[in-house]
Amino acid sequence: MSVGDATGLTISEEDSTRFIEGPPGREFMRTAKDVDLIVEACFSSHINSALLYAPNLPKKFFDLSSGDAGTILQKLRNYRIRLAVVCTSDDTDLNNRFREMTAEEKRGNHFQLFDSREAAQEWLTKI
Repeated sequence: MSVGDATGLTISEEDSTRFIEGPPGREFMRTAKDVDLIVEACFSSHINSALLYAPNLPKKFFDLSSGDAGTILQKLRNYRIRLAVVCTSDDTDLNNRFREMTAEEKRGNHFQLFDSREAAQEWLTKI
């Protein structure tokens, strides 16, 4: 089911858990400010989870020095929206600082990286 805008976001459902899903392999967030597209889609659909793919995110998301990851994750956290990102080694090369941040995030339930859609959706269906 499409959210109804040009972003390509859809509503997916697994094990009676609904989440917003980004278009696989396609860019739609050019800057960190575009996180509002996710927030709007979640609010308008009464959903509190999103599954995105690495190409959906701004190119600088995986470079912590850019601030994009912090801006995006903080906004989603403020609105209690969980984010699962499918990120394979083909998508991007993660530096040590980003790996440290994701290791820390694993302690919580707001953000995690996965190497497959199946693993990401399984995490989203928990809690």
